[in-house]
Amino acid sequence: MSSLYYIPMSIKNKRAALPAGRPREFDVDEALDKALNVFRQKGFQGASLPDLTKAMGINRPSLYSAFGNKEELFRKALDRYAEQGFAFLKSALDEPTAYRAVEKILVGIAEKSACSKTPRGCLFVQGALACGDDAQVIRQELASRRQQSEFLFRQRFERAIAEGDLPSDTSASDLAAFIATVMQGMSVQSSGGASREALLGIARTALKALPTKH
Repeated sequence: MSSLYYIPMSIKNKRAALPAGRPREFDVDEALDKALNVFRQKGFQGASLPDLTKAMGINRPSLYSAFGNKEELFRKALDRYAEQGFAFLKSALDEPTAYRAVEKILVGIAEKSACSKTPRGCLFVQGALACGDDAQVIRQELASRRQQSEFLFRQRFERAIAEGDLPSDTSASDLAAFIATVMQGMSVQSSGGASREALLGIARTALKALPTKH
């Protein structure tokens, strides 16, 4: 899905020069977007360096010069992915009630899944599912980024409890974990071809499970 999971670091260098003797330049953001699409389609381990350089339109020395190794490129792609979707998450969490916030997030996931311009599923969930032991660092990186969204949800639910929007006996941490799990499950369902209508059904069911004041 959408990049709802992590506050990204800024990518400051818009353009990068090719190695010595090659005066041409390339747009870093454009190249990173192309690498991001490869990672979304194939995951970290499934995306080979030839796959990446071909999609980005640069050679391997240029990739290393501008982005570092494959792991560093993947991290920059994760930041780019999060950067594109963070405004949506912030907007959703700024909704006046917890219910409206969760509704906007889950319905947004379902709606975005219908977009055919980008690969389905969420990179933070899918990126390392098929990785071997040598990609443990990548799995930890993705887990950390998913935990960041859960932390933001917990903060929002704690505020809702304090404001009387949620029952006082609500566990903000349990509710945050539940919503994060639903989001991740919707991402997996989307990558498997679930329709917009099916994902909206999941969103509606999850919304019914939210605690309400009696």
